[in-house]
Amino acid sequence: MIAKYLKVFEIGLQNSFVYRWNFLARSLFGIVPVIATVFIWQAVFRERGASIQGYDFGRMIYYFMLILLAENLVTPTEDEWQIAADIRDGQINSFLTKPVNYLRYRFSLFLSTRLLYTAVSILPVAGIFFYFRSYVILPHELMTWVLAFFSLVMACFIQFLIAYALAMLAFWILEISTVVFLLYSFEYFLSGRLFPLDIMPHWFQAALKWMPFTYELYFPVAVFMGEIKGNALWQGLVIQAGWVIVTYLMAVGMWTSGIRKYEAVGG
Repeated sequence: MIAKYLKVFEIGLQNSFVYRWNFLARSLFGIVPVIATVFIWQAVFRERGASIQGYDFGRMIYYFMLILLAENLVTPTEDEWQIAADIRDGQINSFLTKPVNYLRYRFSLFLSTRLLYTAVSILPVAGIFFYFRSYVILPHELMTWVLAFFSLVMACFIQFLIAYALAMLAFWILEISTVVFLLYSFEYFLSGRLFPLDIMPHWFQAALKWMPFTYELYFPVAVFMGEIKGNALWQGLVIQAGWVIVTYLMAVGMWTSGIRKYEAVGG
């Protein structure tokens, strides 16, 4: 059972190496937003001359370095487009006649892509961490490392399963790009990519903690930085685990419904 998905993982790595220059370019240009963010927040702190909700300039830069690292580790890259193309072009037919679980198959490919992206991007990311090393404050408690790791793993599942469920819309509509861009615009704003979510008003934070976007990037980074502790930490982990279950059921349910409706095209 596991062996065939390990083989898929291996094939995914081999296929990714075909586009190695694409991977290299993406990894290098991936640091550009962080550099831009540094200058933006530098201007903000210079203007204010004070911290923002407990974040001074150094802590803010450290936050965005961790966001960059987490994003390289767990964020899908074009997986939803590839899955939608399989459905639209009829390539999905071959999986309906083989003893292969399509969700596990795609997750194996997702893991292989993330491994390669991480391997390619680790040097420029490490360079950024080294340059801003005076701002890096690592957790002293082993439990913080453990909980942040498990939170990052759950963030990985949530992001992949949301992308997978979105791609399942290709069973019903020919072009999913509008829905994808609409959802991802909310995700980009609400996942902590643009700013730490805990600098927002309390009523806004109270609403966000029940949404999956919070747990895609911000939450594991905040756990690692020690921004979330005590009951709030454990409550957040339970909610994040709940979203893993919900997104999994949503992904499986949409696949099942989509297959019932599916009319083979090509393949």
